[in-house]
Amino acid sequence: MKSVYTLDLKSSAARRAGSSPAPGKFKHMNIFITASKQFYPIVAEVKEKLEIMGHTITPPNGYDHPEAEDLTKNLSPKEYREWKGTMIRTDGKIVAAHDAILVLNFEKNGIQNYIGGATFLEIFKAFELGKKIYLYNPIPEGMLTDELIGMSPQIIYGNLTLVG
Repeated sequence: MKSVYTLDLKSSAARRAGSSPAPGKFKHMNIFITASKQFYPIVAEVKEKLEIMGHTITPPNGYDHPEAEDLTKNLSPKEYREWKGTMIRTDGKIVAAHDAILVLNFEKNGIQNYIGGATFLEIFKAFELGKKIYLYNPIPEGMLTDELIGMSPQIIYGNLTLVG
């Protein structure tokens, strides 16, 4: 479970070559990408490849404004609580509007295949709603390992052609 697959960020032409699935085996999906803010630089590459494959992609909530959560540090505890609650409810609505979620889970602060609290909640919401759950890398070792196993995500080992 410790193997970590990284995203190949080589040329667009190389990424496009062979990225289409075999005829008759493709299923268009509306996919919500979820990831730790630290992984946002990778989101654009994954989004582009999945769109080339014919999927409709929604990037993580806050992707266009990654600094937003840092700005909330100046809020009062009550305002922060309300803001965070709104973000969690919004994530739930986004998950509900999609066929699947793709979790980009890479190494973060020495933790292999990191999945943070907000991402875990998005995975749980997808599970609760019967949505397809894809993990880019294997399930991380930690206190939520058993819960993640119980949600039966499909681990794609960095192979985006397995999505769909």
